[in-house]
Amino acid sequence: MKQGLSLRVSQHLALTPQLQQSIRLLQLSTLELSQEVEQMLDENPFLERTAEEAAREEFGLDTADAPVPRDEGGEGESDFASSAPSASTSSTETAASTADSEGPTADVAEREPDWEGDGTVDMAPDDSEWGSDAPARQNNLGDDERADATELARSQESLQSFLHRQALSLRLDKNDSAALRFLIESLNDDGYLEDSLPALASGLAGDDNDQFDDLVHHFQVALGLLQSLEPAGVGARDLGECLSIQLRAMASEDETEEEELVRKTAIAVCKQPMELLARRDFKRLATLTRSSEELVRSALQIIARLEPKPGRSFVDVERNIVIPDVIVTKTGRGTNVKFRVMLNPEVMPRLRVHDIYAGALKSHKGEGSQALSQRLQEARWFIKNIQQRFDTILRVSNAIVERQKSYFVHGELAMRPLVLREIADELGLHESTISRVTTAKYMATPFGTVELKYFFGSALGTETGGNASSTAVRALIKQFVGSESVKKPLSDSQISEMLKEQGIECARRTVAKYREALRIAPANLRKAL
Repeated sequence: MKQGLSLRVSQHLALTPQLQQSIRLLQLSTLELSQEVEQMLDENPFLERTAEEAAREEFGLDTADAPVPRDEGGEGESDFASSAPSASTSSTETAASTADSEGPTADVAEREPDWEGDGTVDMAPDDSEWGSDAPARQNNLGDDERADATELARSQESLQSFLHRQALSLRLDKNDSAALRFLIESLNDDGYLEDSLPALASGLAGDDNDQFDDLVHHFQVALGLLQSLEPAGVGARDLGECLSIQLRAMASEDETEEEELVRKTAIAVCKQPMELLARRDFKRLATLTRSSEELVRSALQIIARLEPKPGRSFVDVERNIVIPDVIVTKTGRGTNVKFRVMLNPEVMPRLRVHDIYAGALKSHKGEGSQALSQRLQEARWFIKNIQQRFDTILRVSNAIVERQKSYFVHGELAMRPLVLREIADELGLHESTISRVTTAKYMATPFGTVELKYFFGSALGTETGGNASSTAVRALIKQFVGSESVKKPLSDSQISEMLKEQGIECARRTVAKYREALRIAPANLRKAL
């Protein structure tokens, strides 16, 4: 075999580290972005927060100068599309109508990237292009008019604090008081004691048998005291015990003999397997409790009014707070209704490059300046990528509002079928980019705060040849179930027939799937006693 040398010229696309960071920031949620910003502030000395408002033009991103990464299905290729101008300081208005006609496609300014021979994008700006300020946050509400939901959540009393406050009124010796405090701290968020008393005592006593027996005794005393505190049912070790505690707490002096009999039957029912209670197997429960079937039905009516999770109202609501990334406000009335789409200024970090450090580095070209220059460039790219992230979110949100404007007027029953491909084609982005934008990003609408993915749904055929959104069908099913007779609940087949009367072709299995997604019980479990 003869060996030789040859030259070959080829072109390829590559994701630069800056584009990889831009794609990663795009898919982060608000909380994850906040953590990323804090980490970058700790690591990069050239990056700092700013409380001053600055015009976006100073950053050099006034026009289509901020490319948005467009990845092609993870194959290592990338494309660019221009971002919306002035995303942080302006908003767009979309006229709303009840018609289902599609709005005009947004004009997208295209900009060809400058490619170098090494297959990377030369997008490193000079100092004059970058400026120093990130998008400013706007707040149109005064401090007195704005309630901080996070602070309200933090001010709520926890279950443990509520129980400790009640325990102060009990006259206990030192050991029983310590045991009660230990059990209170061992409760989970629902108010249940998950570990058994011997397991708790074993963890404290170790191999000392005498101390183990003494701890078990004090824990048994403390458990009785704990279960006597409010809310009723706290300190239970399973659901049956929790319900039984609440039923015993319902006893009163003016209770009639019939009411007492029903309550005692309910306590006996709670001692049976919970599977029978869930299935409402009246005959089996009547046999096990040695009661009549009618008495068991009355007992289940009482049980249905009990709280299965006593600590539910004390759960820290801060972790359930959803901060919207986009806010849609309604203006005008009647046919002049319009919707204004704007980014939530509270979630947009205000960052800038440290002017003093950047100026000192520019005037000093000594040893180590190359590494510092790289950190300065990282800070600039980080600020720019954050701006691109919010630009893309705003563009996608505008497109969603334009396509789903009937929803913003009439609610979820007017939702239209929409897939990621439609928004991607309209904005000149890839489907994966739209998927990243709509995941863990939320929009505050006149009908509540929902995830951007909520506006996307598959299509179901109709008799007229059109399509109905699966989201609208689920809302219709929820409406049917909400207006059904409690004594004769609708079966999946009946709901399917009702949808056909509305002109929507939906099979029984599809109805069952949507019903389960809505967490609606089957007809036999929805039937009133």
